[in-house]
Order: sequence, then C-alpha cells, then structure tokens
Amino acid sequence: MSKLASASLWSESVPSSAAASRSARPALAARVLIVDDDATNRRLLQALLEPEGYTTQSAGSGPQAFAAIAECPPDLILLDVAMPGMDGHAVAARLKADVATCDIPIIMVTGKVDAAARLAGLEAGAEEFLTKPIDRAELWLRVRNLLRLKASSDLLRRHAELLASQVQARNADLQRFRTAMNATADAIFLVDRQTMRFVEVNTTACALLGYSREEMFERGPQNLGNVTVEQVERVFDAVIAGFSATQPSEVNLHRKDGSVVTVEIERVAQRFGDGWLIVAVVRDIGERKATERQLHRLAHYDSLTALPNRALFYETLRNNMALTAGGAMRVAVLFIDLDQFKNVNDTLGHAIGDELLLHFSARLLRCITPRDVIGRLGGDEFALMLTLGESAPGATAVAEKIRDVLRAPFDLQGHEVVVTASIGITFYPDDATDAETLLKYADIAMYRAKRAGRDAWCCFTAQMNIDAMARHDLEMALRRAVDNQEFVVYYQPKVRLSDGTVAGLEALLRWQRPGFGLVPPSAFISVMEECGLIVRVGNWVIDTVCRQIGEWMRSPLGKVQVSVNVAERQFVESDLARQVASALARHEVPAELLELELTEGSLMTNTELTLGTLQDLKQQGVTISIDDFGTGYSSLAYLRRFPIDKLKIDIAFIRDITATADDAAVTLAIIRLAHSLKLDVIAEGVETAAQLAFLRHHGCEQIQGYCFSAPLPLLQIEALLREGRTLAMPPLVRARENTLRLC
Repeated sequence: MSKLASASLWSESVPSSAAASRSARPALAARVLIVDDDATNRRLLQALLEPEGYTTQSAGSGPQAFAAIAECPPDLILLDVAMPGMDGHAVAARLKADVATCDIPIIMVTGKVDAAARLAGLEAGAEEFLTKPIDRAELWLRVRNLLRLKASSDLLRRHAELLASQVQARNADLQRFRTAMNATADAIFLVDRQTMRFVEVNTTACALLGYSREEMFERGPQNLGNVTVEQVERVFDAVIAGFSATQPSEVNLHRKDGSVVTVEIERVAQRFGDGWLIVAVVRDIGERKATERQLHRLAHYDSLTALPNRALFYETLRNNMALTAGGAMRVAVLFIDLDQFKNVNDTLGHAIGDELLLHFSARLLRCITPRDVIGRLGGDEFALMLTLGESAPGATAVAEKIRDVLRAPFDLQGHEVVVTASIGITFYPDDATDAETLLKYADIAMYRAKRAGRDAWCCFTAQMNIDAMARHDLEMALRRAVDNQEFVVYYQPKVRLSDGTVAGLEALLRWQRPGFGLVPPSAFISVMEECGLIVRVGNWVIDTVCRQIGEWMRSPLGKVQVSVNVAERQFVESDLARQVASALARHEVPAELLELELTEGSLMTNTELTLGTLQDLKQQGVTISIDDFGTGYSSLAYLRRFPIDKLKIDIAFIRDITATADDAAVTLAIIRLAHSLKLDVIAEGVETAAQLAFLRHHGCEQIQGYCFSAPLPLLQIEALLREGRTLAMPPLVRARENTLRLC
C-alpha cells in the first residue's frame, strides 16, 4: 500500500455522479459555463473557447447560472465579478458552499487587478483570475491548466473517498489510481505539506529520476536539488495561499546517478483532512533547452568556423569598449579580408573555399592571446578585437604575424593554395567611440590596403573616411545616373595608315553629371565595376551603338564599323552573346559592323565560358579585338586559342615609342606577332607625326589618337564623316628608327 493510502488523507464523501462524469469526460469535450450580464462578452468568450474543442453554456445572471448548473453541471465556470443583483463573489460563495458544486473550478473575470480584488475572489472560492480585456492565449492557458489540475484533484478525491468507503477494495483502487497517473507522459509527484515527503509518484517520475517508488517515499522535494526544506516550504505555502497556483517554474533536479535534468513544474494545492497535499506535474524540458541552446548558437556563432558571428562580435566589442572606457587599456579592431578568395571558389569549388576559411580561422587563432576575440563577419571577412595593455603586442605586430602565418601554402584536398590578406586597423577611443563606427573605419582601412596592392595592412586615418564618403557619394550618383539616363556616347575615329581614311569608330562612354559637367570614364568606370553597374550600362552602350549604326546605315553616311569596350563582368554575369544578337536584330544591323574590344584579363577569367561566348559572337560575324595588348598576360597560347581579329597596342607603349628603345621594341614585337598570326594591328594614343611615321613604316594597319581627332559627340563625329576628312600622312623616314637601332 502506498504512503498516500496509509496517511488517510482522503476523508470527504463519495462525489456525485455529475462530478464523476466530469472527471471521466475527455479534456477536449470539457463543458465551460460563461456567466456574464453582457451578452457581447458571453459571445466573445464562446468564440474563443469553442474552436479549442470546449463545449460552452452561458448565463446572464446568478440565478440563470444556478439553473444551468442544476440542469447540466459544467466542468469549469468563467464568472464575471461585476453583475447587477447577485455579483460574482456572491455566486462563487454560494457554489462553493454547496457540496454538489463546490468542486467546480471558477475563474473570476474582473477589470480590477489590485490585491484587494484578488483576495475577495479567493475568499469567495475562485481558483483563478482573468483581467479584462481578455488575452486569448492567457484564457486558453488558464482554462487548460485549471482543467488539467482539477482532473488530477478529482482523481485524488475519488480515490480517497473510495478508500474511506470501501476498505476491502483499497489496494485495487490504489492500483487504478496509479494506472491513471502512469497513463500520462508527465511526471506526477504528490507531497504531504506537513511531512515534506512524497506520498505518491507515478512511473514517469521514477523513470525521470532513476529512483524506485520505495526510494521516492523516503525522500522529499528538498532532496532532489540544491535547495533547503525552508525554501521549498515557502514555495508550497505560496501555492496554498493561491498566489502561484498555476505558474510554471523551471528548476534543475538531481537524478540518482548524480546527473541533472532540467524540468518545468506546475503545482496545485489540494485540501485533504486537516492538511494539504501539493500536486506537482513535472515535464522534462531537456530537449527543449538543448534546442534553445542550439538556436542560440546558430544565432551567435558561425556554422562553418564556430567563431562568433557578426552579431556576437559586435556585442563583445561593445562590452569590451565599455570595460576599458576611461582606463589605460586600448581596444584595436583588425578587419581582415582574404585576397582573391573568389578565384579559389571559382576554380576549385565552394567546398574547397569553405575548407580554406576553416584552416584560415585556425591560423588566426594562433596569432592572438586568450583575451582577444576573432569573429567571422561573413564570406571571407574576419575581424579581430585586441585588448592592448602597456606590455601587449601592438595591433600592427599582430597584423604582421597574420601575414607571416599565411606564407605557408594551404593543403586543401590535394590542392596547394597560397593566399594573402588585406587588413584594416582602427583603435578605440582614438578613431571612434562606438563599435559600429570603429568596425566601419577598419573596413575602410582594409579597402585602402587592398587598393595599395593587397597582402598589406593599413591603419585608419580621417582622410580615408573623407575619401570613403566621396566614394559612396559617387556610387549613389552613378546609380541615379543609370536611372536618369545621364550617360552619352562619344566616338573617336580609327584611321587606315594605307590611305589616311576613316576605317571605323570607337564608342567611348561619358557621364553628363549634373553640376559637374562631362566626366571621363577614368573617373567612374572602376567604381561602376565594383558596385555592379557595369553590366547594365555596358548592355546599354551596345544597344545604343547598334541603334546608331543602323541610323547611319540608312542615311547618306552609309555603313560605319564601331567598336565597343566590353567589361570582364559582362562575360561572367550576363549572356553577352544573346545581348549582342538581340541588339543587332532589333536595329537591323549586320554583325560585321560591330566590333567588341576586350582586355587580356577578360580572356583569362572563367576561360571556358569566355571562349564559348567569343565563339558564339564570332559565328554571328562580330569582330573581336584585344584592347591594351602588352599590359596583361600577352600569352601566345590564348592568341591561338581565342577567335581574335585585331590587337590594339596600349597607349603606354605608343607614348614614348620614338624616345624609348624598350617601348619601340615592344611595339615592333607586337606588330610582328600579330602579322605572323594574320591579325590586324591598331595603335591607340597616337599624337605626333613621329609616332605616326614609326607605326606606318612597321606595317601597323590602323591608328587612333589626337593626331587625327579627339573623341567627339554625335553631331561632330557625323560632320567629320560627311567631310570625308583624311589623315595627313608623313613621309616614310628611317632616321629615328636608326637612332633607336631597330632596323
């Protein structure tokens, strides 16, 4: 026989058949009586409860409520306090005084939340309170919990009454009670408030803590955690007083084997004889807590490297800045970006890229002390927070250490990869007094290091912020320029050296910036490439040029070939061949009148994609030329592989072609290489008669430069074409060539 039976805690009479039927009724079929003189309030509560599976009755006054209860006793009553005639307190007191209705739980609905109102409700017999306006979630929770706890209380009372009236069936009744308790997945503990010992537990409770039933009866709640019996008694007394009857609490319980389990406990006090019984429903929330910890980790740590993510790094930086404020310590932030990391992803794949980031973060950890912090801000961007004391190594020393640890190559699944990093450095409180600005300035300094040639570190200066703001203003202005169509196309003639006539034009982009006048491409093209506008603008230029070729072709000017510069990103980020085909078809232009100029770097980026695109363009009939030849890879292999028609000698060699033997030699080599491959050659930046004579003598087919014409707007280039202007050709002389010893 259990401790519960031997303690003889149940002494009331056998419950009525109505109460017994309520206890047996499933929770979802529970009947709720709503008592309120306001019909709108009754309908609102019905609308909230019935979708949850509850059956509702309603009454507009105390007498109507008594009639409804007599006809069909409810499982729970929602009782308004303020009613005319018989108020809620009077109704509750009468119900609790009647043995047939005293066990029906009552939730008082009131607009008052003060202690006096709650005390009056408790004295009247209410078990719970709801404050107007009613929150639906709170309503559902209190109704559900009160019905659940009342069901447990009914089980206890029924069992006690059966023990008192049927001594012969005591053991069988106890077993049925245990079966009912064991049917739930929750652990149930019954505690005698007077002895502070467990008097009954279910199987789930024993399994949860690892004790047998007999071992549990030798213990009390104070034996299961780091609490004293006095602390537990205060909690139980609060439950008995009704102040925390249904408020769940989270505690750690100690199992028999010494391990700890986190649980959530709901307690209710039940009167038995001269004492009190505390019914505790306990749920193991270990899995839920583990999920919460996992979610916290996902929210604060990088999933790849396990380093703090951007949010946690910012939080840690703010806290450390607050701790060092006003003291002798300083905080340094190093913003680190891997150089050319995109190339690793593009050539070896993202899996190799992820492995590189993992190994790189491990090397970073070797560069700092335990009080420093590393965070991954995203992609290949990392940040270090250093706390600098008088004897601590300086931020620049750490930056050098990072460069040193990157000297050794990374072995990534059999691929040997060498990377460098660009590092920006800022100091608190010297450069900024808030975390966001400090990290922003470190980012600005990092970009300055990257523009200086990479594999370098750079400390922030105020001028950098000024430059960054100007760069930001320029980017915003460019975005508006694209939307407002502020770009125009200028044209510079290309001249045949065989007869001095115009062979074609090169389209050159200009920006008519409001308030600034005409802006040359050198001032904005690089920014346009960095912020991703180059593809959109490049496609616009191709379409504009094709439209203009079509207009000239259908005018007296006739057919004019025009070349357009193509950016590297146009090969990677757009279907260039389709864009060109669409523009040619839309403006009914023969493909041979369009020439595309691309740099050597474009050919060597994503080679297979570029090769396929150029082959498509060549099949359409578009002319392909290499711009700025001699300044990039200058590889004979790619000249043979790619479908190229022309080489364009960079202005850097033409500028001093008659004064510097090296430039003259390079130019001559390019001309001979092109001719050996049956490619035409065009020289850009030709400004003097001497340059023109040199190029003409050595067989350069075309020139472009100020010796004939500067880039011109549309109306002026049309006038030049109508004039049929030709280049004044200098005589073929060898004097300068002999001086340079090239013949």
